[in-house]
Amino acid sequence: MTSSQILQRDLSDEGILRLTLNDVGRRNALSEAMLGALGAAFAEAGRDPAVRVIILAANGPAFCAGHDLKEMTQGRANADGGKAYFASVMSKCSGVMQGIVNCPKPVIAEVTGIATAAGCQLVASCDLAIAAENAQFSTPGVHIGLFCSTPMVALSRNVANKHAMEMLLTGDMTSADRAAEIGLVNLTAKLDALKAETMQLARKIAGKSSMTLATGKRAFYAQREMPLAEAYDYASQVMVENMLAKDAEEGIGAFIEKRTPQWQDA
Repeated sequence: MTSSQILQRDLSDEGILRLTLNDVGRRNALSEAMLGALGAAFAEAGRDPAVRVIILAANGPAFCAGHDLKEMTQGRANADGGKAYFASVMSKCSGVMQGIVNCPKPVIAEVTGIATAAGCQLVASCDLAIAAENAQFSTPGVHIGLFCSTPMVALSRNVANKHAMEMLLTGDMTSADRAAEIGLVNLTAKLDALKAETMQLARKIAGKSSMTLATGKRAFYAQREMPLAEAYDYASQVMVENMLAKDAEEGIGAFIEKRTPQWQDA
């Protein structure tokens, strides 16, 4: 399958880009081809001024089953037992996850079916997530002797330590309701209402200044890695620069004048 076949792209007039995983036969696994397609799509969307919000969805019964273990096992035939190949795949996968975080456009995961291992990592890497009631999440590497160490990075930055460790140590499936309870997803929806719920959220965000959203997203992920005093210093600098932006001047003026702001995305 070509990259356009395994990852479908649809941009609405409102600037909402829907990226749909479409390698149904492999349960939308993060094969090398899928990782390449995702990496390129997020990089392109980040540069495209027509894109305001990204929705990451999937066709088929699985949102994403994680790495393609059959593909990775073939790497063991290499002279080094697969070490260099495994390192390359993990680097590509980590790059995609960081690409989502670093993308200036908000990314919403629309999850149906299972999201396991690196598929769970994919959900956790998105800024927001809405799950259908049938969705299930797990980091099941312990069942096959492979701790989900890279999924752990995204998971542990979304849920409390004990919830993350429970998922990582047991490998058990987590229901959509439980995922919402522990903060892995924002909310759940009935399967037939999932797309409408996701679009409603996407439209609400798409109506904001893209400059403001990009500023805020970048600052959010930067400050959470800093000590408290450093975070406040950094965030204060961000606020000063943001106040000087055209859209902040327009937005504040519109609020005072009780009118709808006209964003310039600058």
